[in-house]
Amino acid sequence: MPIGFVGLGNIGGAMAARLPHESLLVHDVREVAAAPFVAKGARFGSLKELATECDVISIVVLTDEQVREVVAELVEHAPSGVVIAIHSTIDIRTAPDLAASAAPKGIDVIDAAISGGPVGAAEGRLAVMVGGERAAYEKSKPVFAHWADLVLHVGPAGAGTQCKLARNLISFVSYAAGGEAQRLADAAGIDVAKLAAVVRHTEALGVGSAASLMRGTVAPLAPDDPARPIFEHGCALGAKDLSLAVAMSEQLGVGAPLARRALDGLPFAFGVAPGEEVS
Repeated sequence: MPIGFVGLGNIGGAMAARLPHESLLVHDVREVAAAPFVAKGARFGSLKELATECDVISIVVLTDEQVREVVAELVEHAPSGVVIAIHSTIDIRTAPDLAASAAPKGIDVIDAAISGGPVGAAEGRLAVMVGGERAAYEKSKPVFAHWADLVLHVGPAGAGTQCKLARNLISFVSYAAGGEAQRLADAAGIDVAKLAAVVRHTEALGVGSAASLMRGTVAPLAPDDPARPIFEHGCALGAKDLSLAVAMSEQLGVGAPLARRALDGLPFAFGVAPGEEVS
């Protein structure tokens, strides 16, 4: 299967490097970025050449505007049956718009959002969240398997981006919480490097953000659910510790707004809240 790849930057280059170069046609605005791929047997081509010669074309560019420009040119020249996969993080309206505009030509535009960063790309361990037609997902999955070890179809066009944004919410809120925790520890005279060592150690044991998603639903637990006592106990422990952390922040004069908000939201995360969460 001829494979096209647009965008050979930090992550895109690592992804493309894992594809079979004898079947690879690459494009980047910096032709020098393609030199290592050409040296190993890939070809450098224009967007028109990628559109007319490749069955699956991956896009890893920086901005929403660049995605729209690249897809528009590919759709202009591509025949029916081509799959255009957008791996860039884009506006949630972009993939549905582009998919709708390409559909009359028999071209599938999917948003195949990626998670795992440069390390995951280099090791072939990215996670891919695909939004689009199921047939396009099935056609592109063998290509993605070269640089990903988790490829999921999550819904129609746009769903891949939405899943990625929800996933990244966890990461970046966690970063902000980490900063809040460091400020609290520092105010207490704790070496924040040692706090970081403890966090890395315990998260490697599975005590991290993924644990909060283990229920696999946002529905509250039924009163007679056999798992409810377990989650009620976990919630009570979490509420106790968060309350102590908030009290500590007050004693030290350090703001802890995320801890306060988490204290309010914890029962909903555990599925044991008595009512509706207030946004």
